[in-house]
Amino acid sequence: MEYRRLGKTGREVSAIGFGAWAIGSDWGSVDDDDSIRALNAAADSGVTLFDTADVYGDGRSERVIGRFLRERGDKRLFVATKMGRRAPLDMAQYTPETFREWVDRSRDNLGVDRLDLIQLHCLPTAVYYNPETFAALDDLVAAGAIANYGVSVEKVEEALKAIEFPGVASVQIVYNIARQRPADRFLAEAKRRDVGVLARIPLASGLLTGKMSKATAFDPSDHRRYNRHGEAFDVGETFAGLDFETGLAFVEELRSLVPAGATMGQLALRWVLMNDGVTAAIPGAKSPEQAQANAAAADLAPLSPATMERILDLYELRIKPLVHQRW
Repeated sequence: MEYRRLGKTGREVSAIGFGAWAIGSDWGSVDDDDSIRALNAAADSGVTLFDTADVYGDGRSERVIGRFLRERGDKRLFVATKMGRRAPLDMAQYTPETFREWVDRSRDNLGVDRLDLIQLHCLPTAVYYNPETFAALDDLVAAGAIANYGVSVEKVEEALKAIEFPGVASVQIVYNIARQRPADRFLAEAKRRDVGVLARIPLASGLLTGKMSKATAFDPSDHRRYNRHGEAFDVGETFAGLDFETGLAFVEELRSLVPAGATMGQLALRWVLMNDGVTAAIPGAKSPEQAQANAAAADLAPLSPATMERILDLYELRIKPLVHQRW
């Protein structure tokens, strides 16, 4: 496993993290004991970064991770959680009082006195232009309720604005082979400002694992079924905003680039790590096997210049006109 510094937090974290959305909700059925086994498999593989949110299963994901932390007892583990979507997406909701309420709930769920990292969870764009929002987070740091704070965003514009505030230690943003816009400017700017970057949805909701086909069926509780067109939340959260069939065709063109002995998913994760502006990719996992395979991507050799060029060419031709300008 490779470890990288998470910006202003000063903490070294694994370059492959564990995204815990799937063990809370929106990805089909899941058993908490299976989730604990997946979390332990990740930690056994060197993963130290675990990302969750207070709305994943209305706290279920946080509570499972809290149980894992207690059972594991490893001080190296770093948990990033998120807040802000338990209430209507309305600027009036984001007050010091509600922030403290949400932080206290997450601390209870995780069983910790202080959160390692709290992230504003894909809130309205206006939030990232509001100094009072970040002043309230500074107060939570001063009070010892959180060690660090960051943002999770939908758009590059939001990320660039947020990192103008000096207290922002990290940004979580969609970045994968099918969503390459952050590399145009944002990743370099974040590195310049010593802001850590967590690449979320690095496998494009599983599309980039290469395991899906037109016949793949998704559970009714899976966002890959009910949010295909953004019915429940931003469509960019599902298959990186691509039409499913278009995404499948793109994946078929990528297959010849997979290194010998690796999987399509590992190629996709290694691609994310090729940019040194990224601290970590945070793919999800629901089983020990998935967690282990994700972690192993950090051990792959760097992708060749020819492979990187071919991936860029395919993106420019097939994908960029569909998603690049939107996020």
